[in-house]
Formats: sequence, structure tokens, C-alpha cells
Amino acid sequence: MNRTELVVPAVLSVRPATGYAVRDLVHGRLGAFRGESFGQVHPAISRLVADGSVHPVEGGRAGSARYALTAAGRERLLAGLAGPPVPQRPRDGTLLRLFFGDLLGPAACADLVRQVRERAGERLAVLAAARAEVEGEIAAGDPRARYRLTTISAGEHTARAARAWCEETLAALAGEPPPPDPLGTIPR
Repeated sequence: MNRTELVVPAVLSVRPATGYAVRDLVHGRLGAFRGESFGQVHPAISRLVADGSVHPVEGGRAGSARYALTAAGRERLLAGLAGPPVPQRPRDGTLLRLFFGDLLGPAACADLVRQVRERAGERLAVLAAARAEVEGEIAAGDPRARYRLTTISAGEHTARAARAWCEETLAALAGEPPPPDPLGTIPR
């Protein structure tokens, strides 16, 4: 089972949905750590229908099929979730460029880092809205919500770490000493 074939049934375990709705839910709820494209979701749904993990259900818009998880699909999903995650090597175009930053120069590298800092701030704003929504679900008694909150927290920590790294890197590119480590955890 590939990653997309794990994500699609996981989303469908919450409620039946169209392929577009699955992708939107992935981006809206899992966007801090997952990103599936339409080109990944629809072929995965076709494979999952073929192997009996999901099936089309009535009630969608005309021309837009909705899918639900089958009992066999739930068993496969639980087995996939219980297995060890497959490690992934990060692919970061900014870090690649910074590694060869001597070719770009400090000003261009600083611009790249400022863009990372801006995206981290945007991510924090999106995550703050998601946190408020999920905290409302927790207050309403949704037993699944506390698990979703852990992933939002991970995204927040990652974005704050990215912003701290940006400040340190911008100082280094400017030839300044690095800013103080507020937690005292970075060896210098």
C-alpha cells in the first residue's frame, strides 16, 4: 500500500466523499504534513475500488462519484496505520540552493530565507485557524479531535522552528553572531 492508498481510505473512514473532496480534506486537515494531488488521488481511488477497499455510493452530484470505505478496506487501513511509517528523505529546493549559496551570493540567499520565513508565518496562521476549529470539536465532544490536534501541534512546532532557523541563517548571512537560543538546546 503506497502513501496515497493509505491516506485516501483514512479520509473515507470519516465519511464518504468524492475524489475532489478527499483531496480538499487532505489539504485542509493534513496539509501540515501531507500533500496529495488530484493526479494521485483519482488513480488511488481506482486501485482501491479494484481491490475492494472502497466502493462508489449513491448521493453525489451528477457526474461526480462519491466513495465509501468497505469492511475489507477498513481492515487494510488499520493494518497500514499499525505498520511502521516509511521514512522519507526531505526534498527541499531552498536547502539545495543554500548549499550552493556561494554561487548565488548572500543577498540572493537571504531573499530565499525570507521567503521561507514568510511561508512559515502563513503556515502558522492556517494552523491557528485549524487549531481553533479542532478545539471547538473537542469542546463539542468529538473523540477523534484530540488526535487531529496532535498533528496541528506538530505543524506549529515545525513552523516555529523554521522561523527560528530563518533568523539564525539571516544573521549568519549578514556576518552577525547567531541570535540567542531561547531554549538553550543548540550547541554553539
